[in-house]
Amino acid sequence: MGRPVVHFEIIGEDPARLRGYYGELFGWEFDTGDAVTEKVSQPGTYGFIDGSTTGDGNGINGGVGGGPGHRPGVLFYAGVPDVEDALLKAESLGGERLMGPEPRSGDFTVGQFTDPEGNLIGVAGPSRARDSHEVLE
Repeated sequence: MGRPVVHFEIIGEDPARLRGYYGELFGWEFDTGDAVTEKVSQPGTYGFIDGSTTGDGNGINGGVGGGPGHRPGVLFYAGVPDVEDALLKAESLGGERLMGPEPRSGDFTVGQFTDPEGNLIGVAGPSRARDSHEVLE
């Protein structure tokens, strides 16, 4: 069984403008605060979208954020049991790690890589102590 998409992000240099745009366009409501790491979005500018409040209540969670110096783009995060293992596997298949695991402590960790064609992809999962190496299946 494949890994599910668990989160999406829309990142730009003006997060407030993007939140206004997507709020008006899709009726999204945001809970604005901090992203998991400042590498994703400036503190206090990340607008979380609760997927249970969209459509029929079965949407995925997402966020709109960024700030000056953040590369504009849209990406999705696949849920994985171990972010480091997923990044290692992505690299072994020809991808390039760009970030992560971030943060290195806490309950939730993210990473980002580019695939062999240069597409930006994210992986997300629980933070784990690295006392043994398990291979992602």
